[in-house]
Amino acid sequence: MVKAYPRLLFVVLPIVAFLSSFLLGRYPVSPIQVVSALAARTSLIELAHSPAIDTVVFQVRLPRIMAAMLVGASLSTSGAAYQGMFRNPLVSPDILGVSAGAGFGASLAIFLSFGVVATQFSAFLFGLLAVAITFSISSSIRGNNPALGLVLVGVLVGTLFTSLTSLMKYLADPYDKLPAITFWLMGSLASATGRDVRLASIPILAGLIPLYLTRWRLNALSLGDEEAQALGVSTTRLRLLVVVCSTLVTASAVSITGIIGWVGLVVPHLARMVVGPCYRRLLPASFLVGGTFLLVVDDIARTLAPVEIPLGILTSVMGAPVFLYLLKQTRRGWI
Repeated sequence: MVKAYPRLLFVVLPIVAFLSSFLLGRYPVSPIQVVSALAARTSLIELAHSPAIDTVVFQVRLPRIMAAMLVGASLSTSGAAYQGMFRNPLVSPDILGVSAGAGFGASLAIFLSFGVVATQFSAFLFGLLAVAITFSISSSIRGNNPALGLVLVGVLVGTLFTSLTSLMKYLADPYDKLPAITFWLMGSLASATGRDVRLASIPILAGLIPLYLTRWRLNALSLGDEEAQALGVSTTRLRLLVVVCSTLVTASAVSITGIIGWVGLVVPHLARMVVGPCYRRLLPASFLVGGTFLLVVDDIARTLAPVEIPLGILTSVMGAPVFLYLLKQTRRGWI
């Protein structure tokens, strides 16, 4: 059934998850109240609803829902692009050090007592800086496999920024700044606002649109450099485009949520099992599945326990078993 109607499923599931998320939370909201509030905002129909419901729906839950779908879609799409570029099913969006750089940027801003906006900007800036360092160093190293060199340098740069983050945690005030750094690194959407979504959507769309427009070239790149060049694809330019766009998308997403692992690794494989390895269908499918997945995880995070669970913990707990299941069940090539 899933394989017979993949497109319909990918359209229905995000809509169901989007509408259902309004009903979940500490403050009880009924479906009728949600429909009344949405109808009053989106049409000329004036339906009676309390100001409290309007505040919960549009100022608390709607920004968080939009942020979850935007971040999940961004991480999964960039993960799918990276897996095709590196021809490696174990590649995730943070392979080049963007998450480690963003984590250090946020930790440094919190250590210096910067505000929320400055912390997000610092995370975004250092995420881009980490990948820029990775790409510049790997470009100066000559070898027969440039993709492998890029990954190895990315691991080293990520380790460096992770060590600097640990230094910030060691020097931070254990009663004030250390808990804030630790909580940010675990990932959360608790403080997401409509302003965050609007600001992050600009660079995210700037990165996703070129990836979508060149998605057919990723099919050629996944065959190898020689085959792609024989088909008329400039592998160097395409690899640079994927790195720049995916880094921009990932850094923007991480800056407003903190570090959330496994989404960019597991979700592309889930989408690939349904629509196949062709990137003309895989990138849009990863976008929709990733947004739905993180939204569901966020719903669980804010309703499962009396205290909200960080997203990074839940995505790791859910992602590892799912990935093991995929490894055991798949019978065809990943790419």
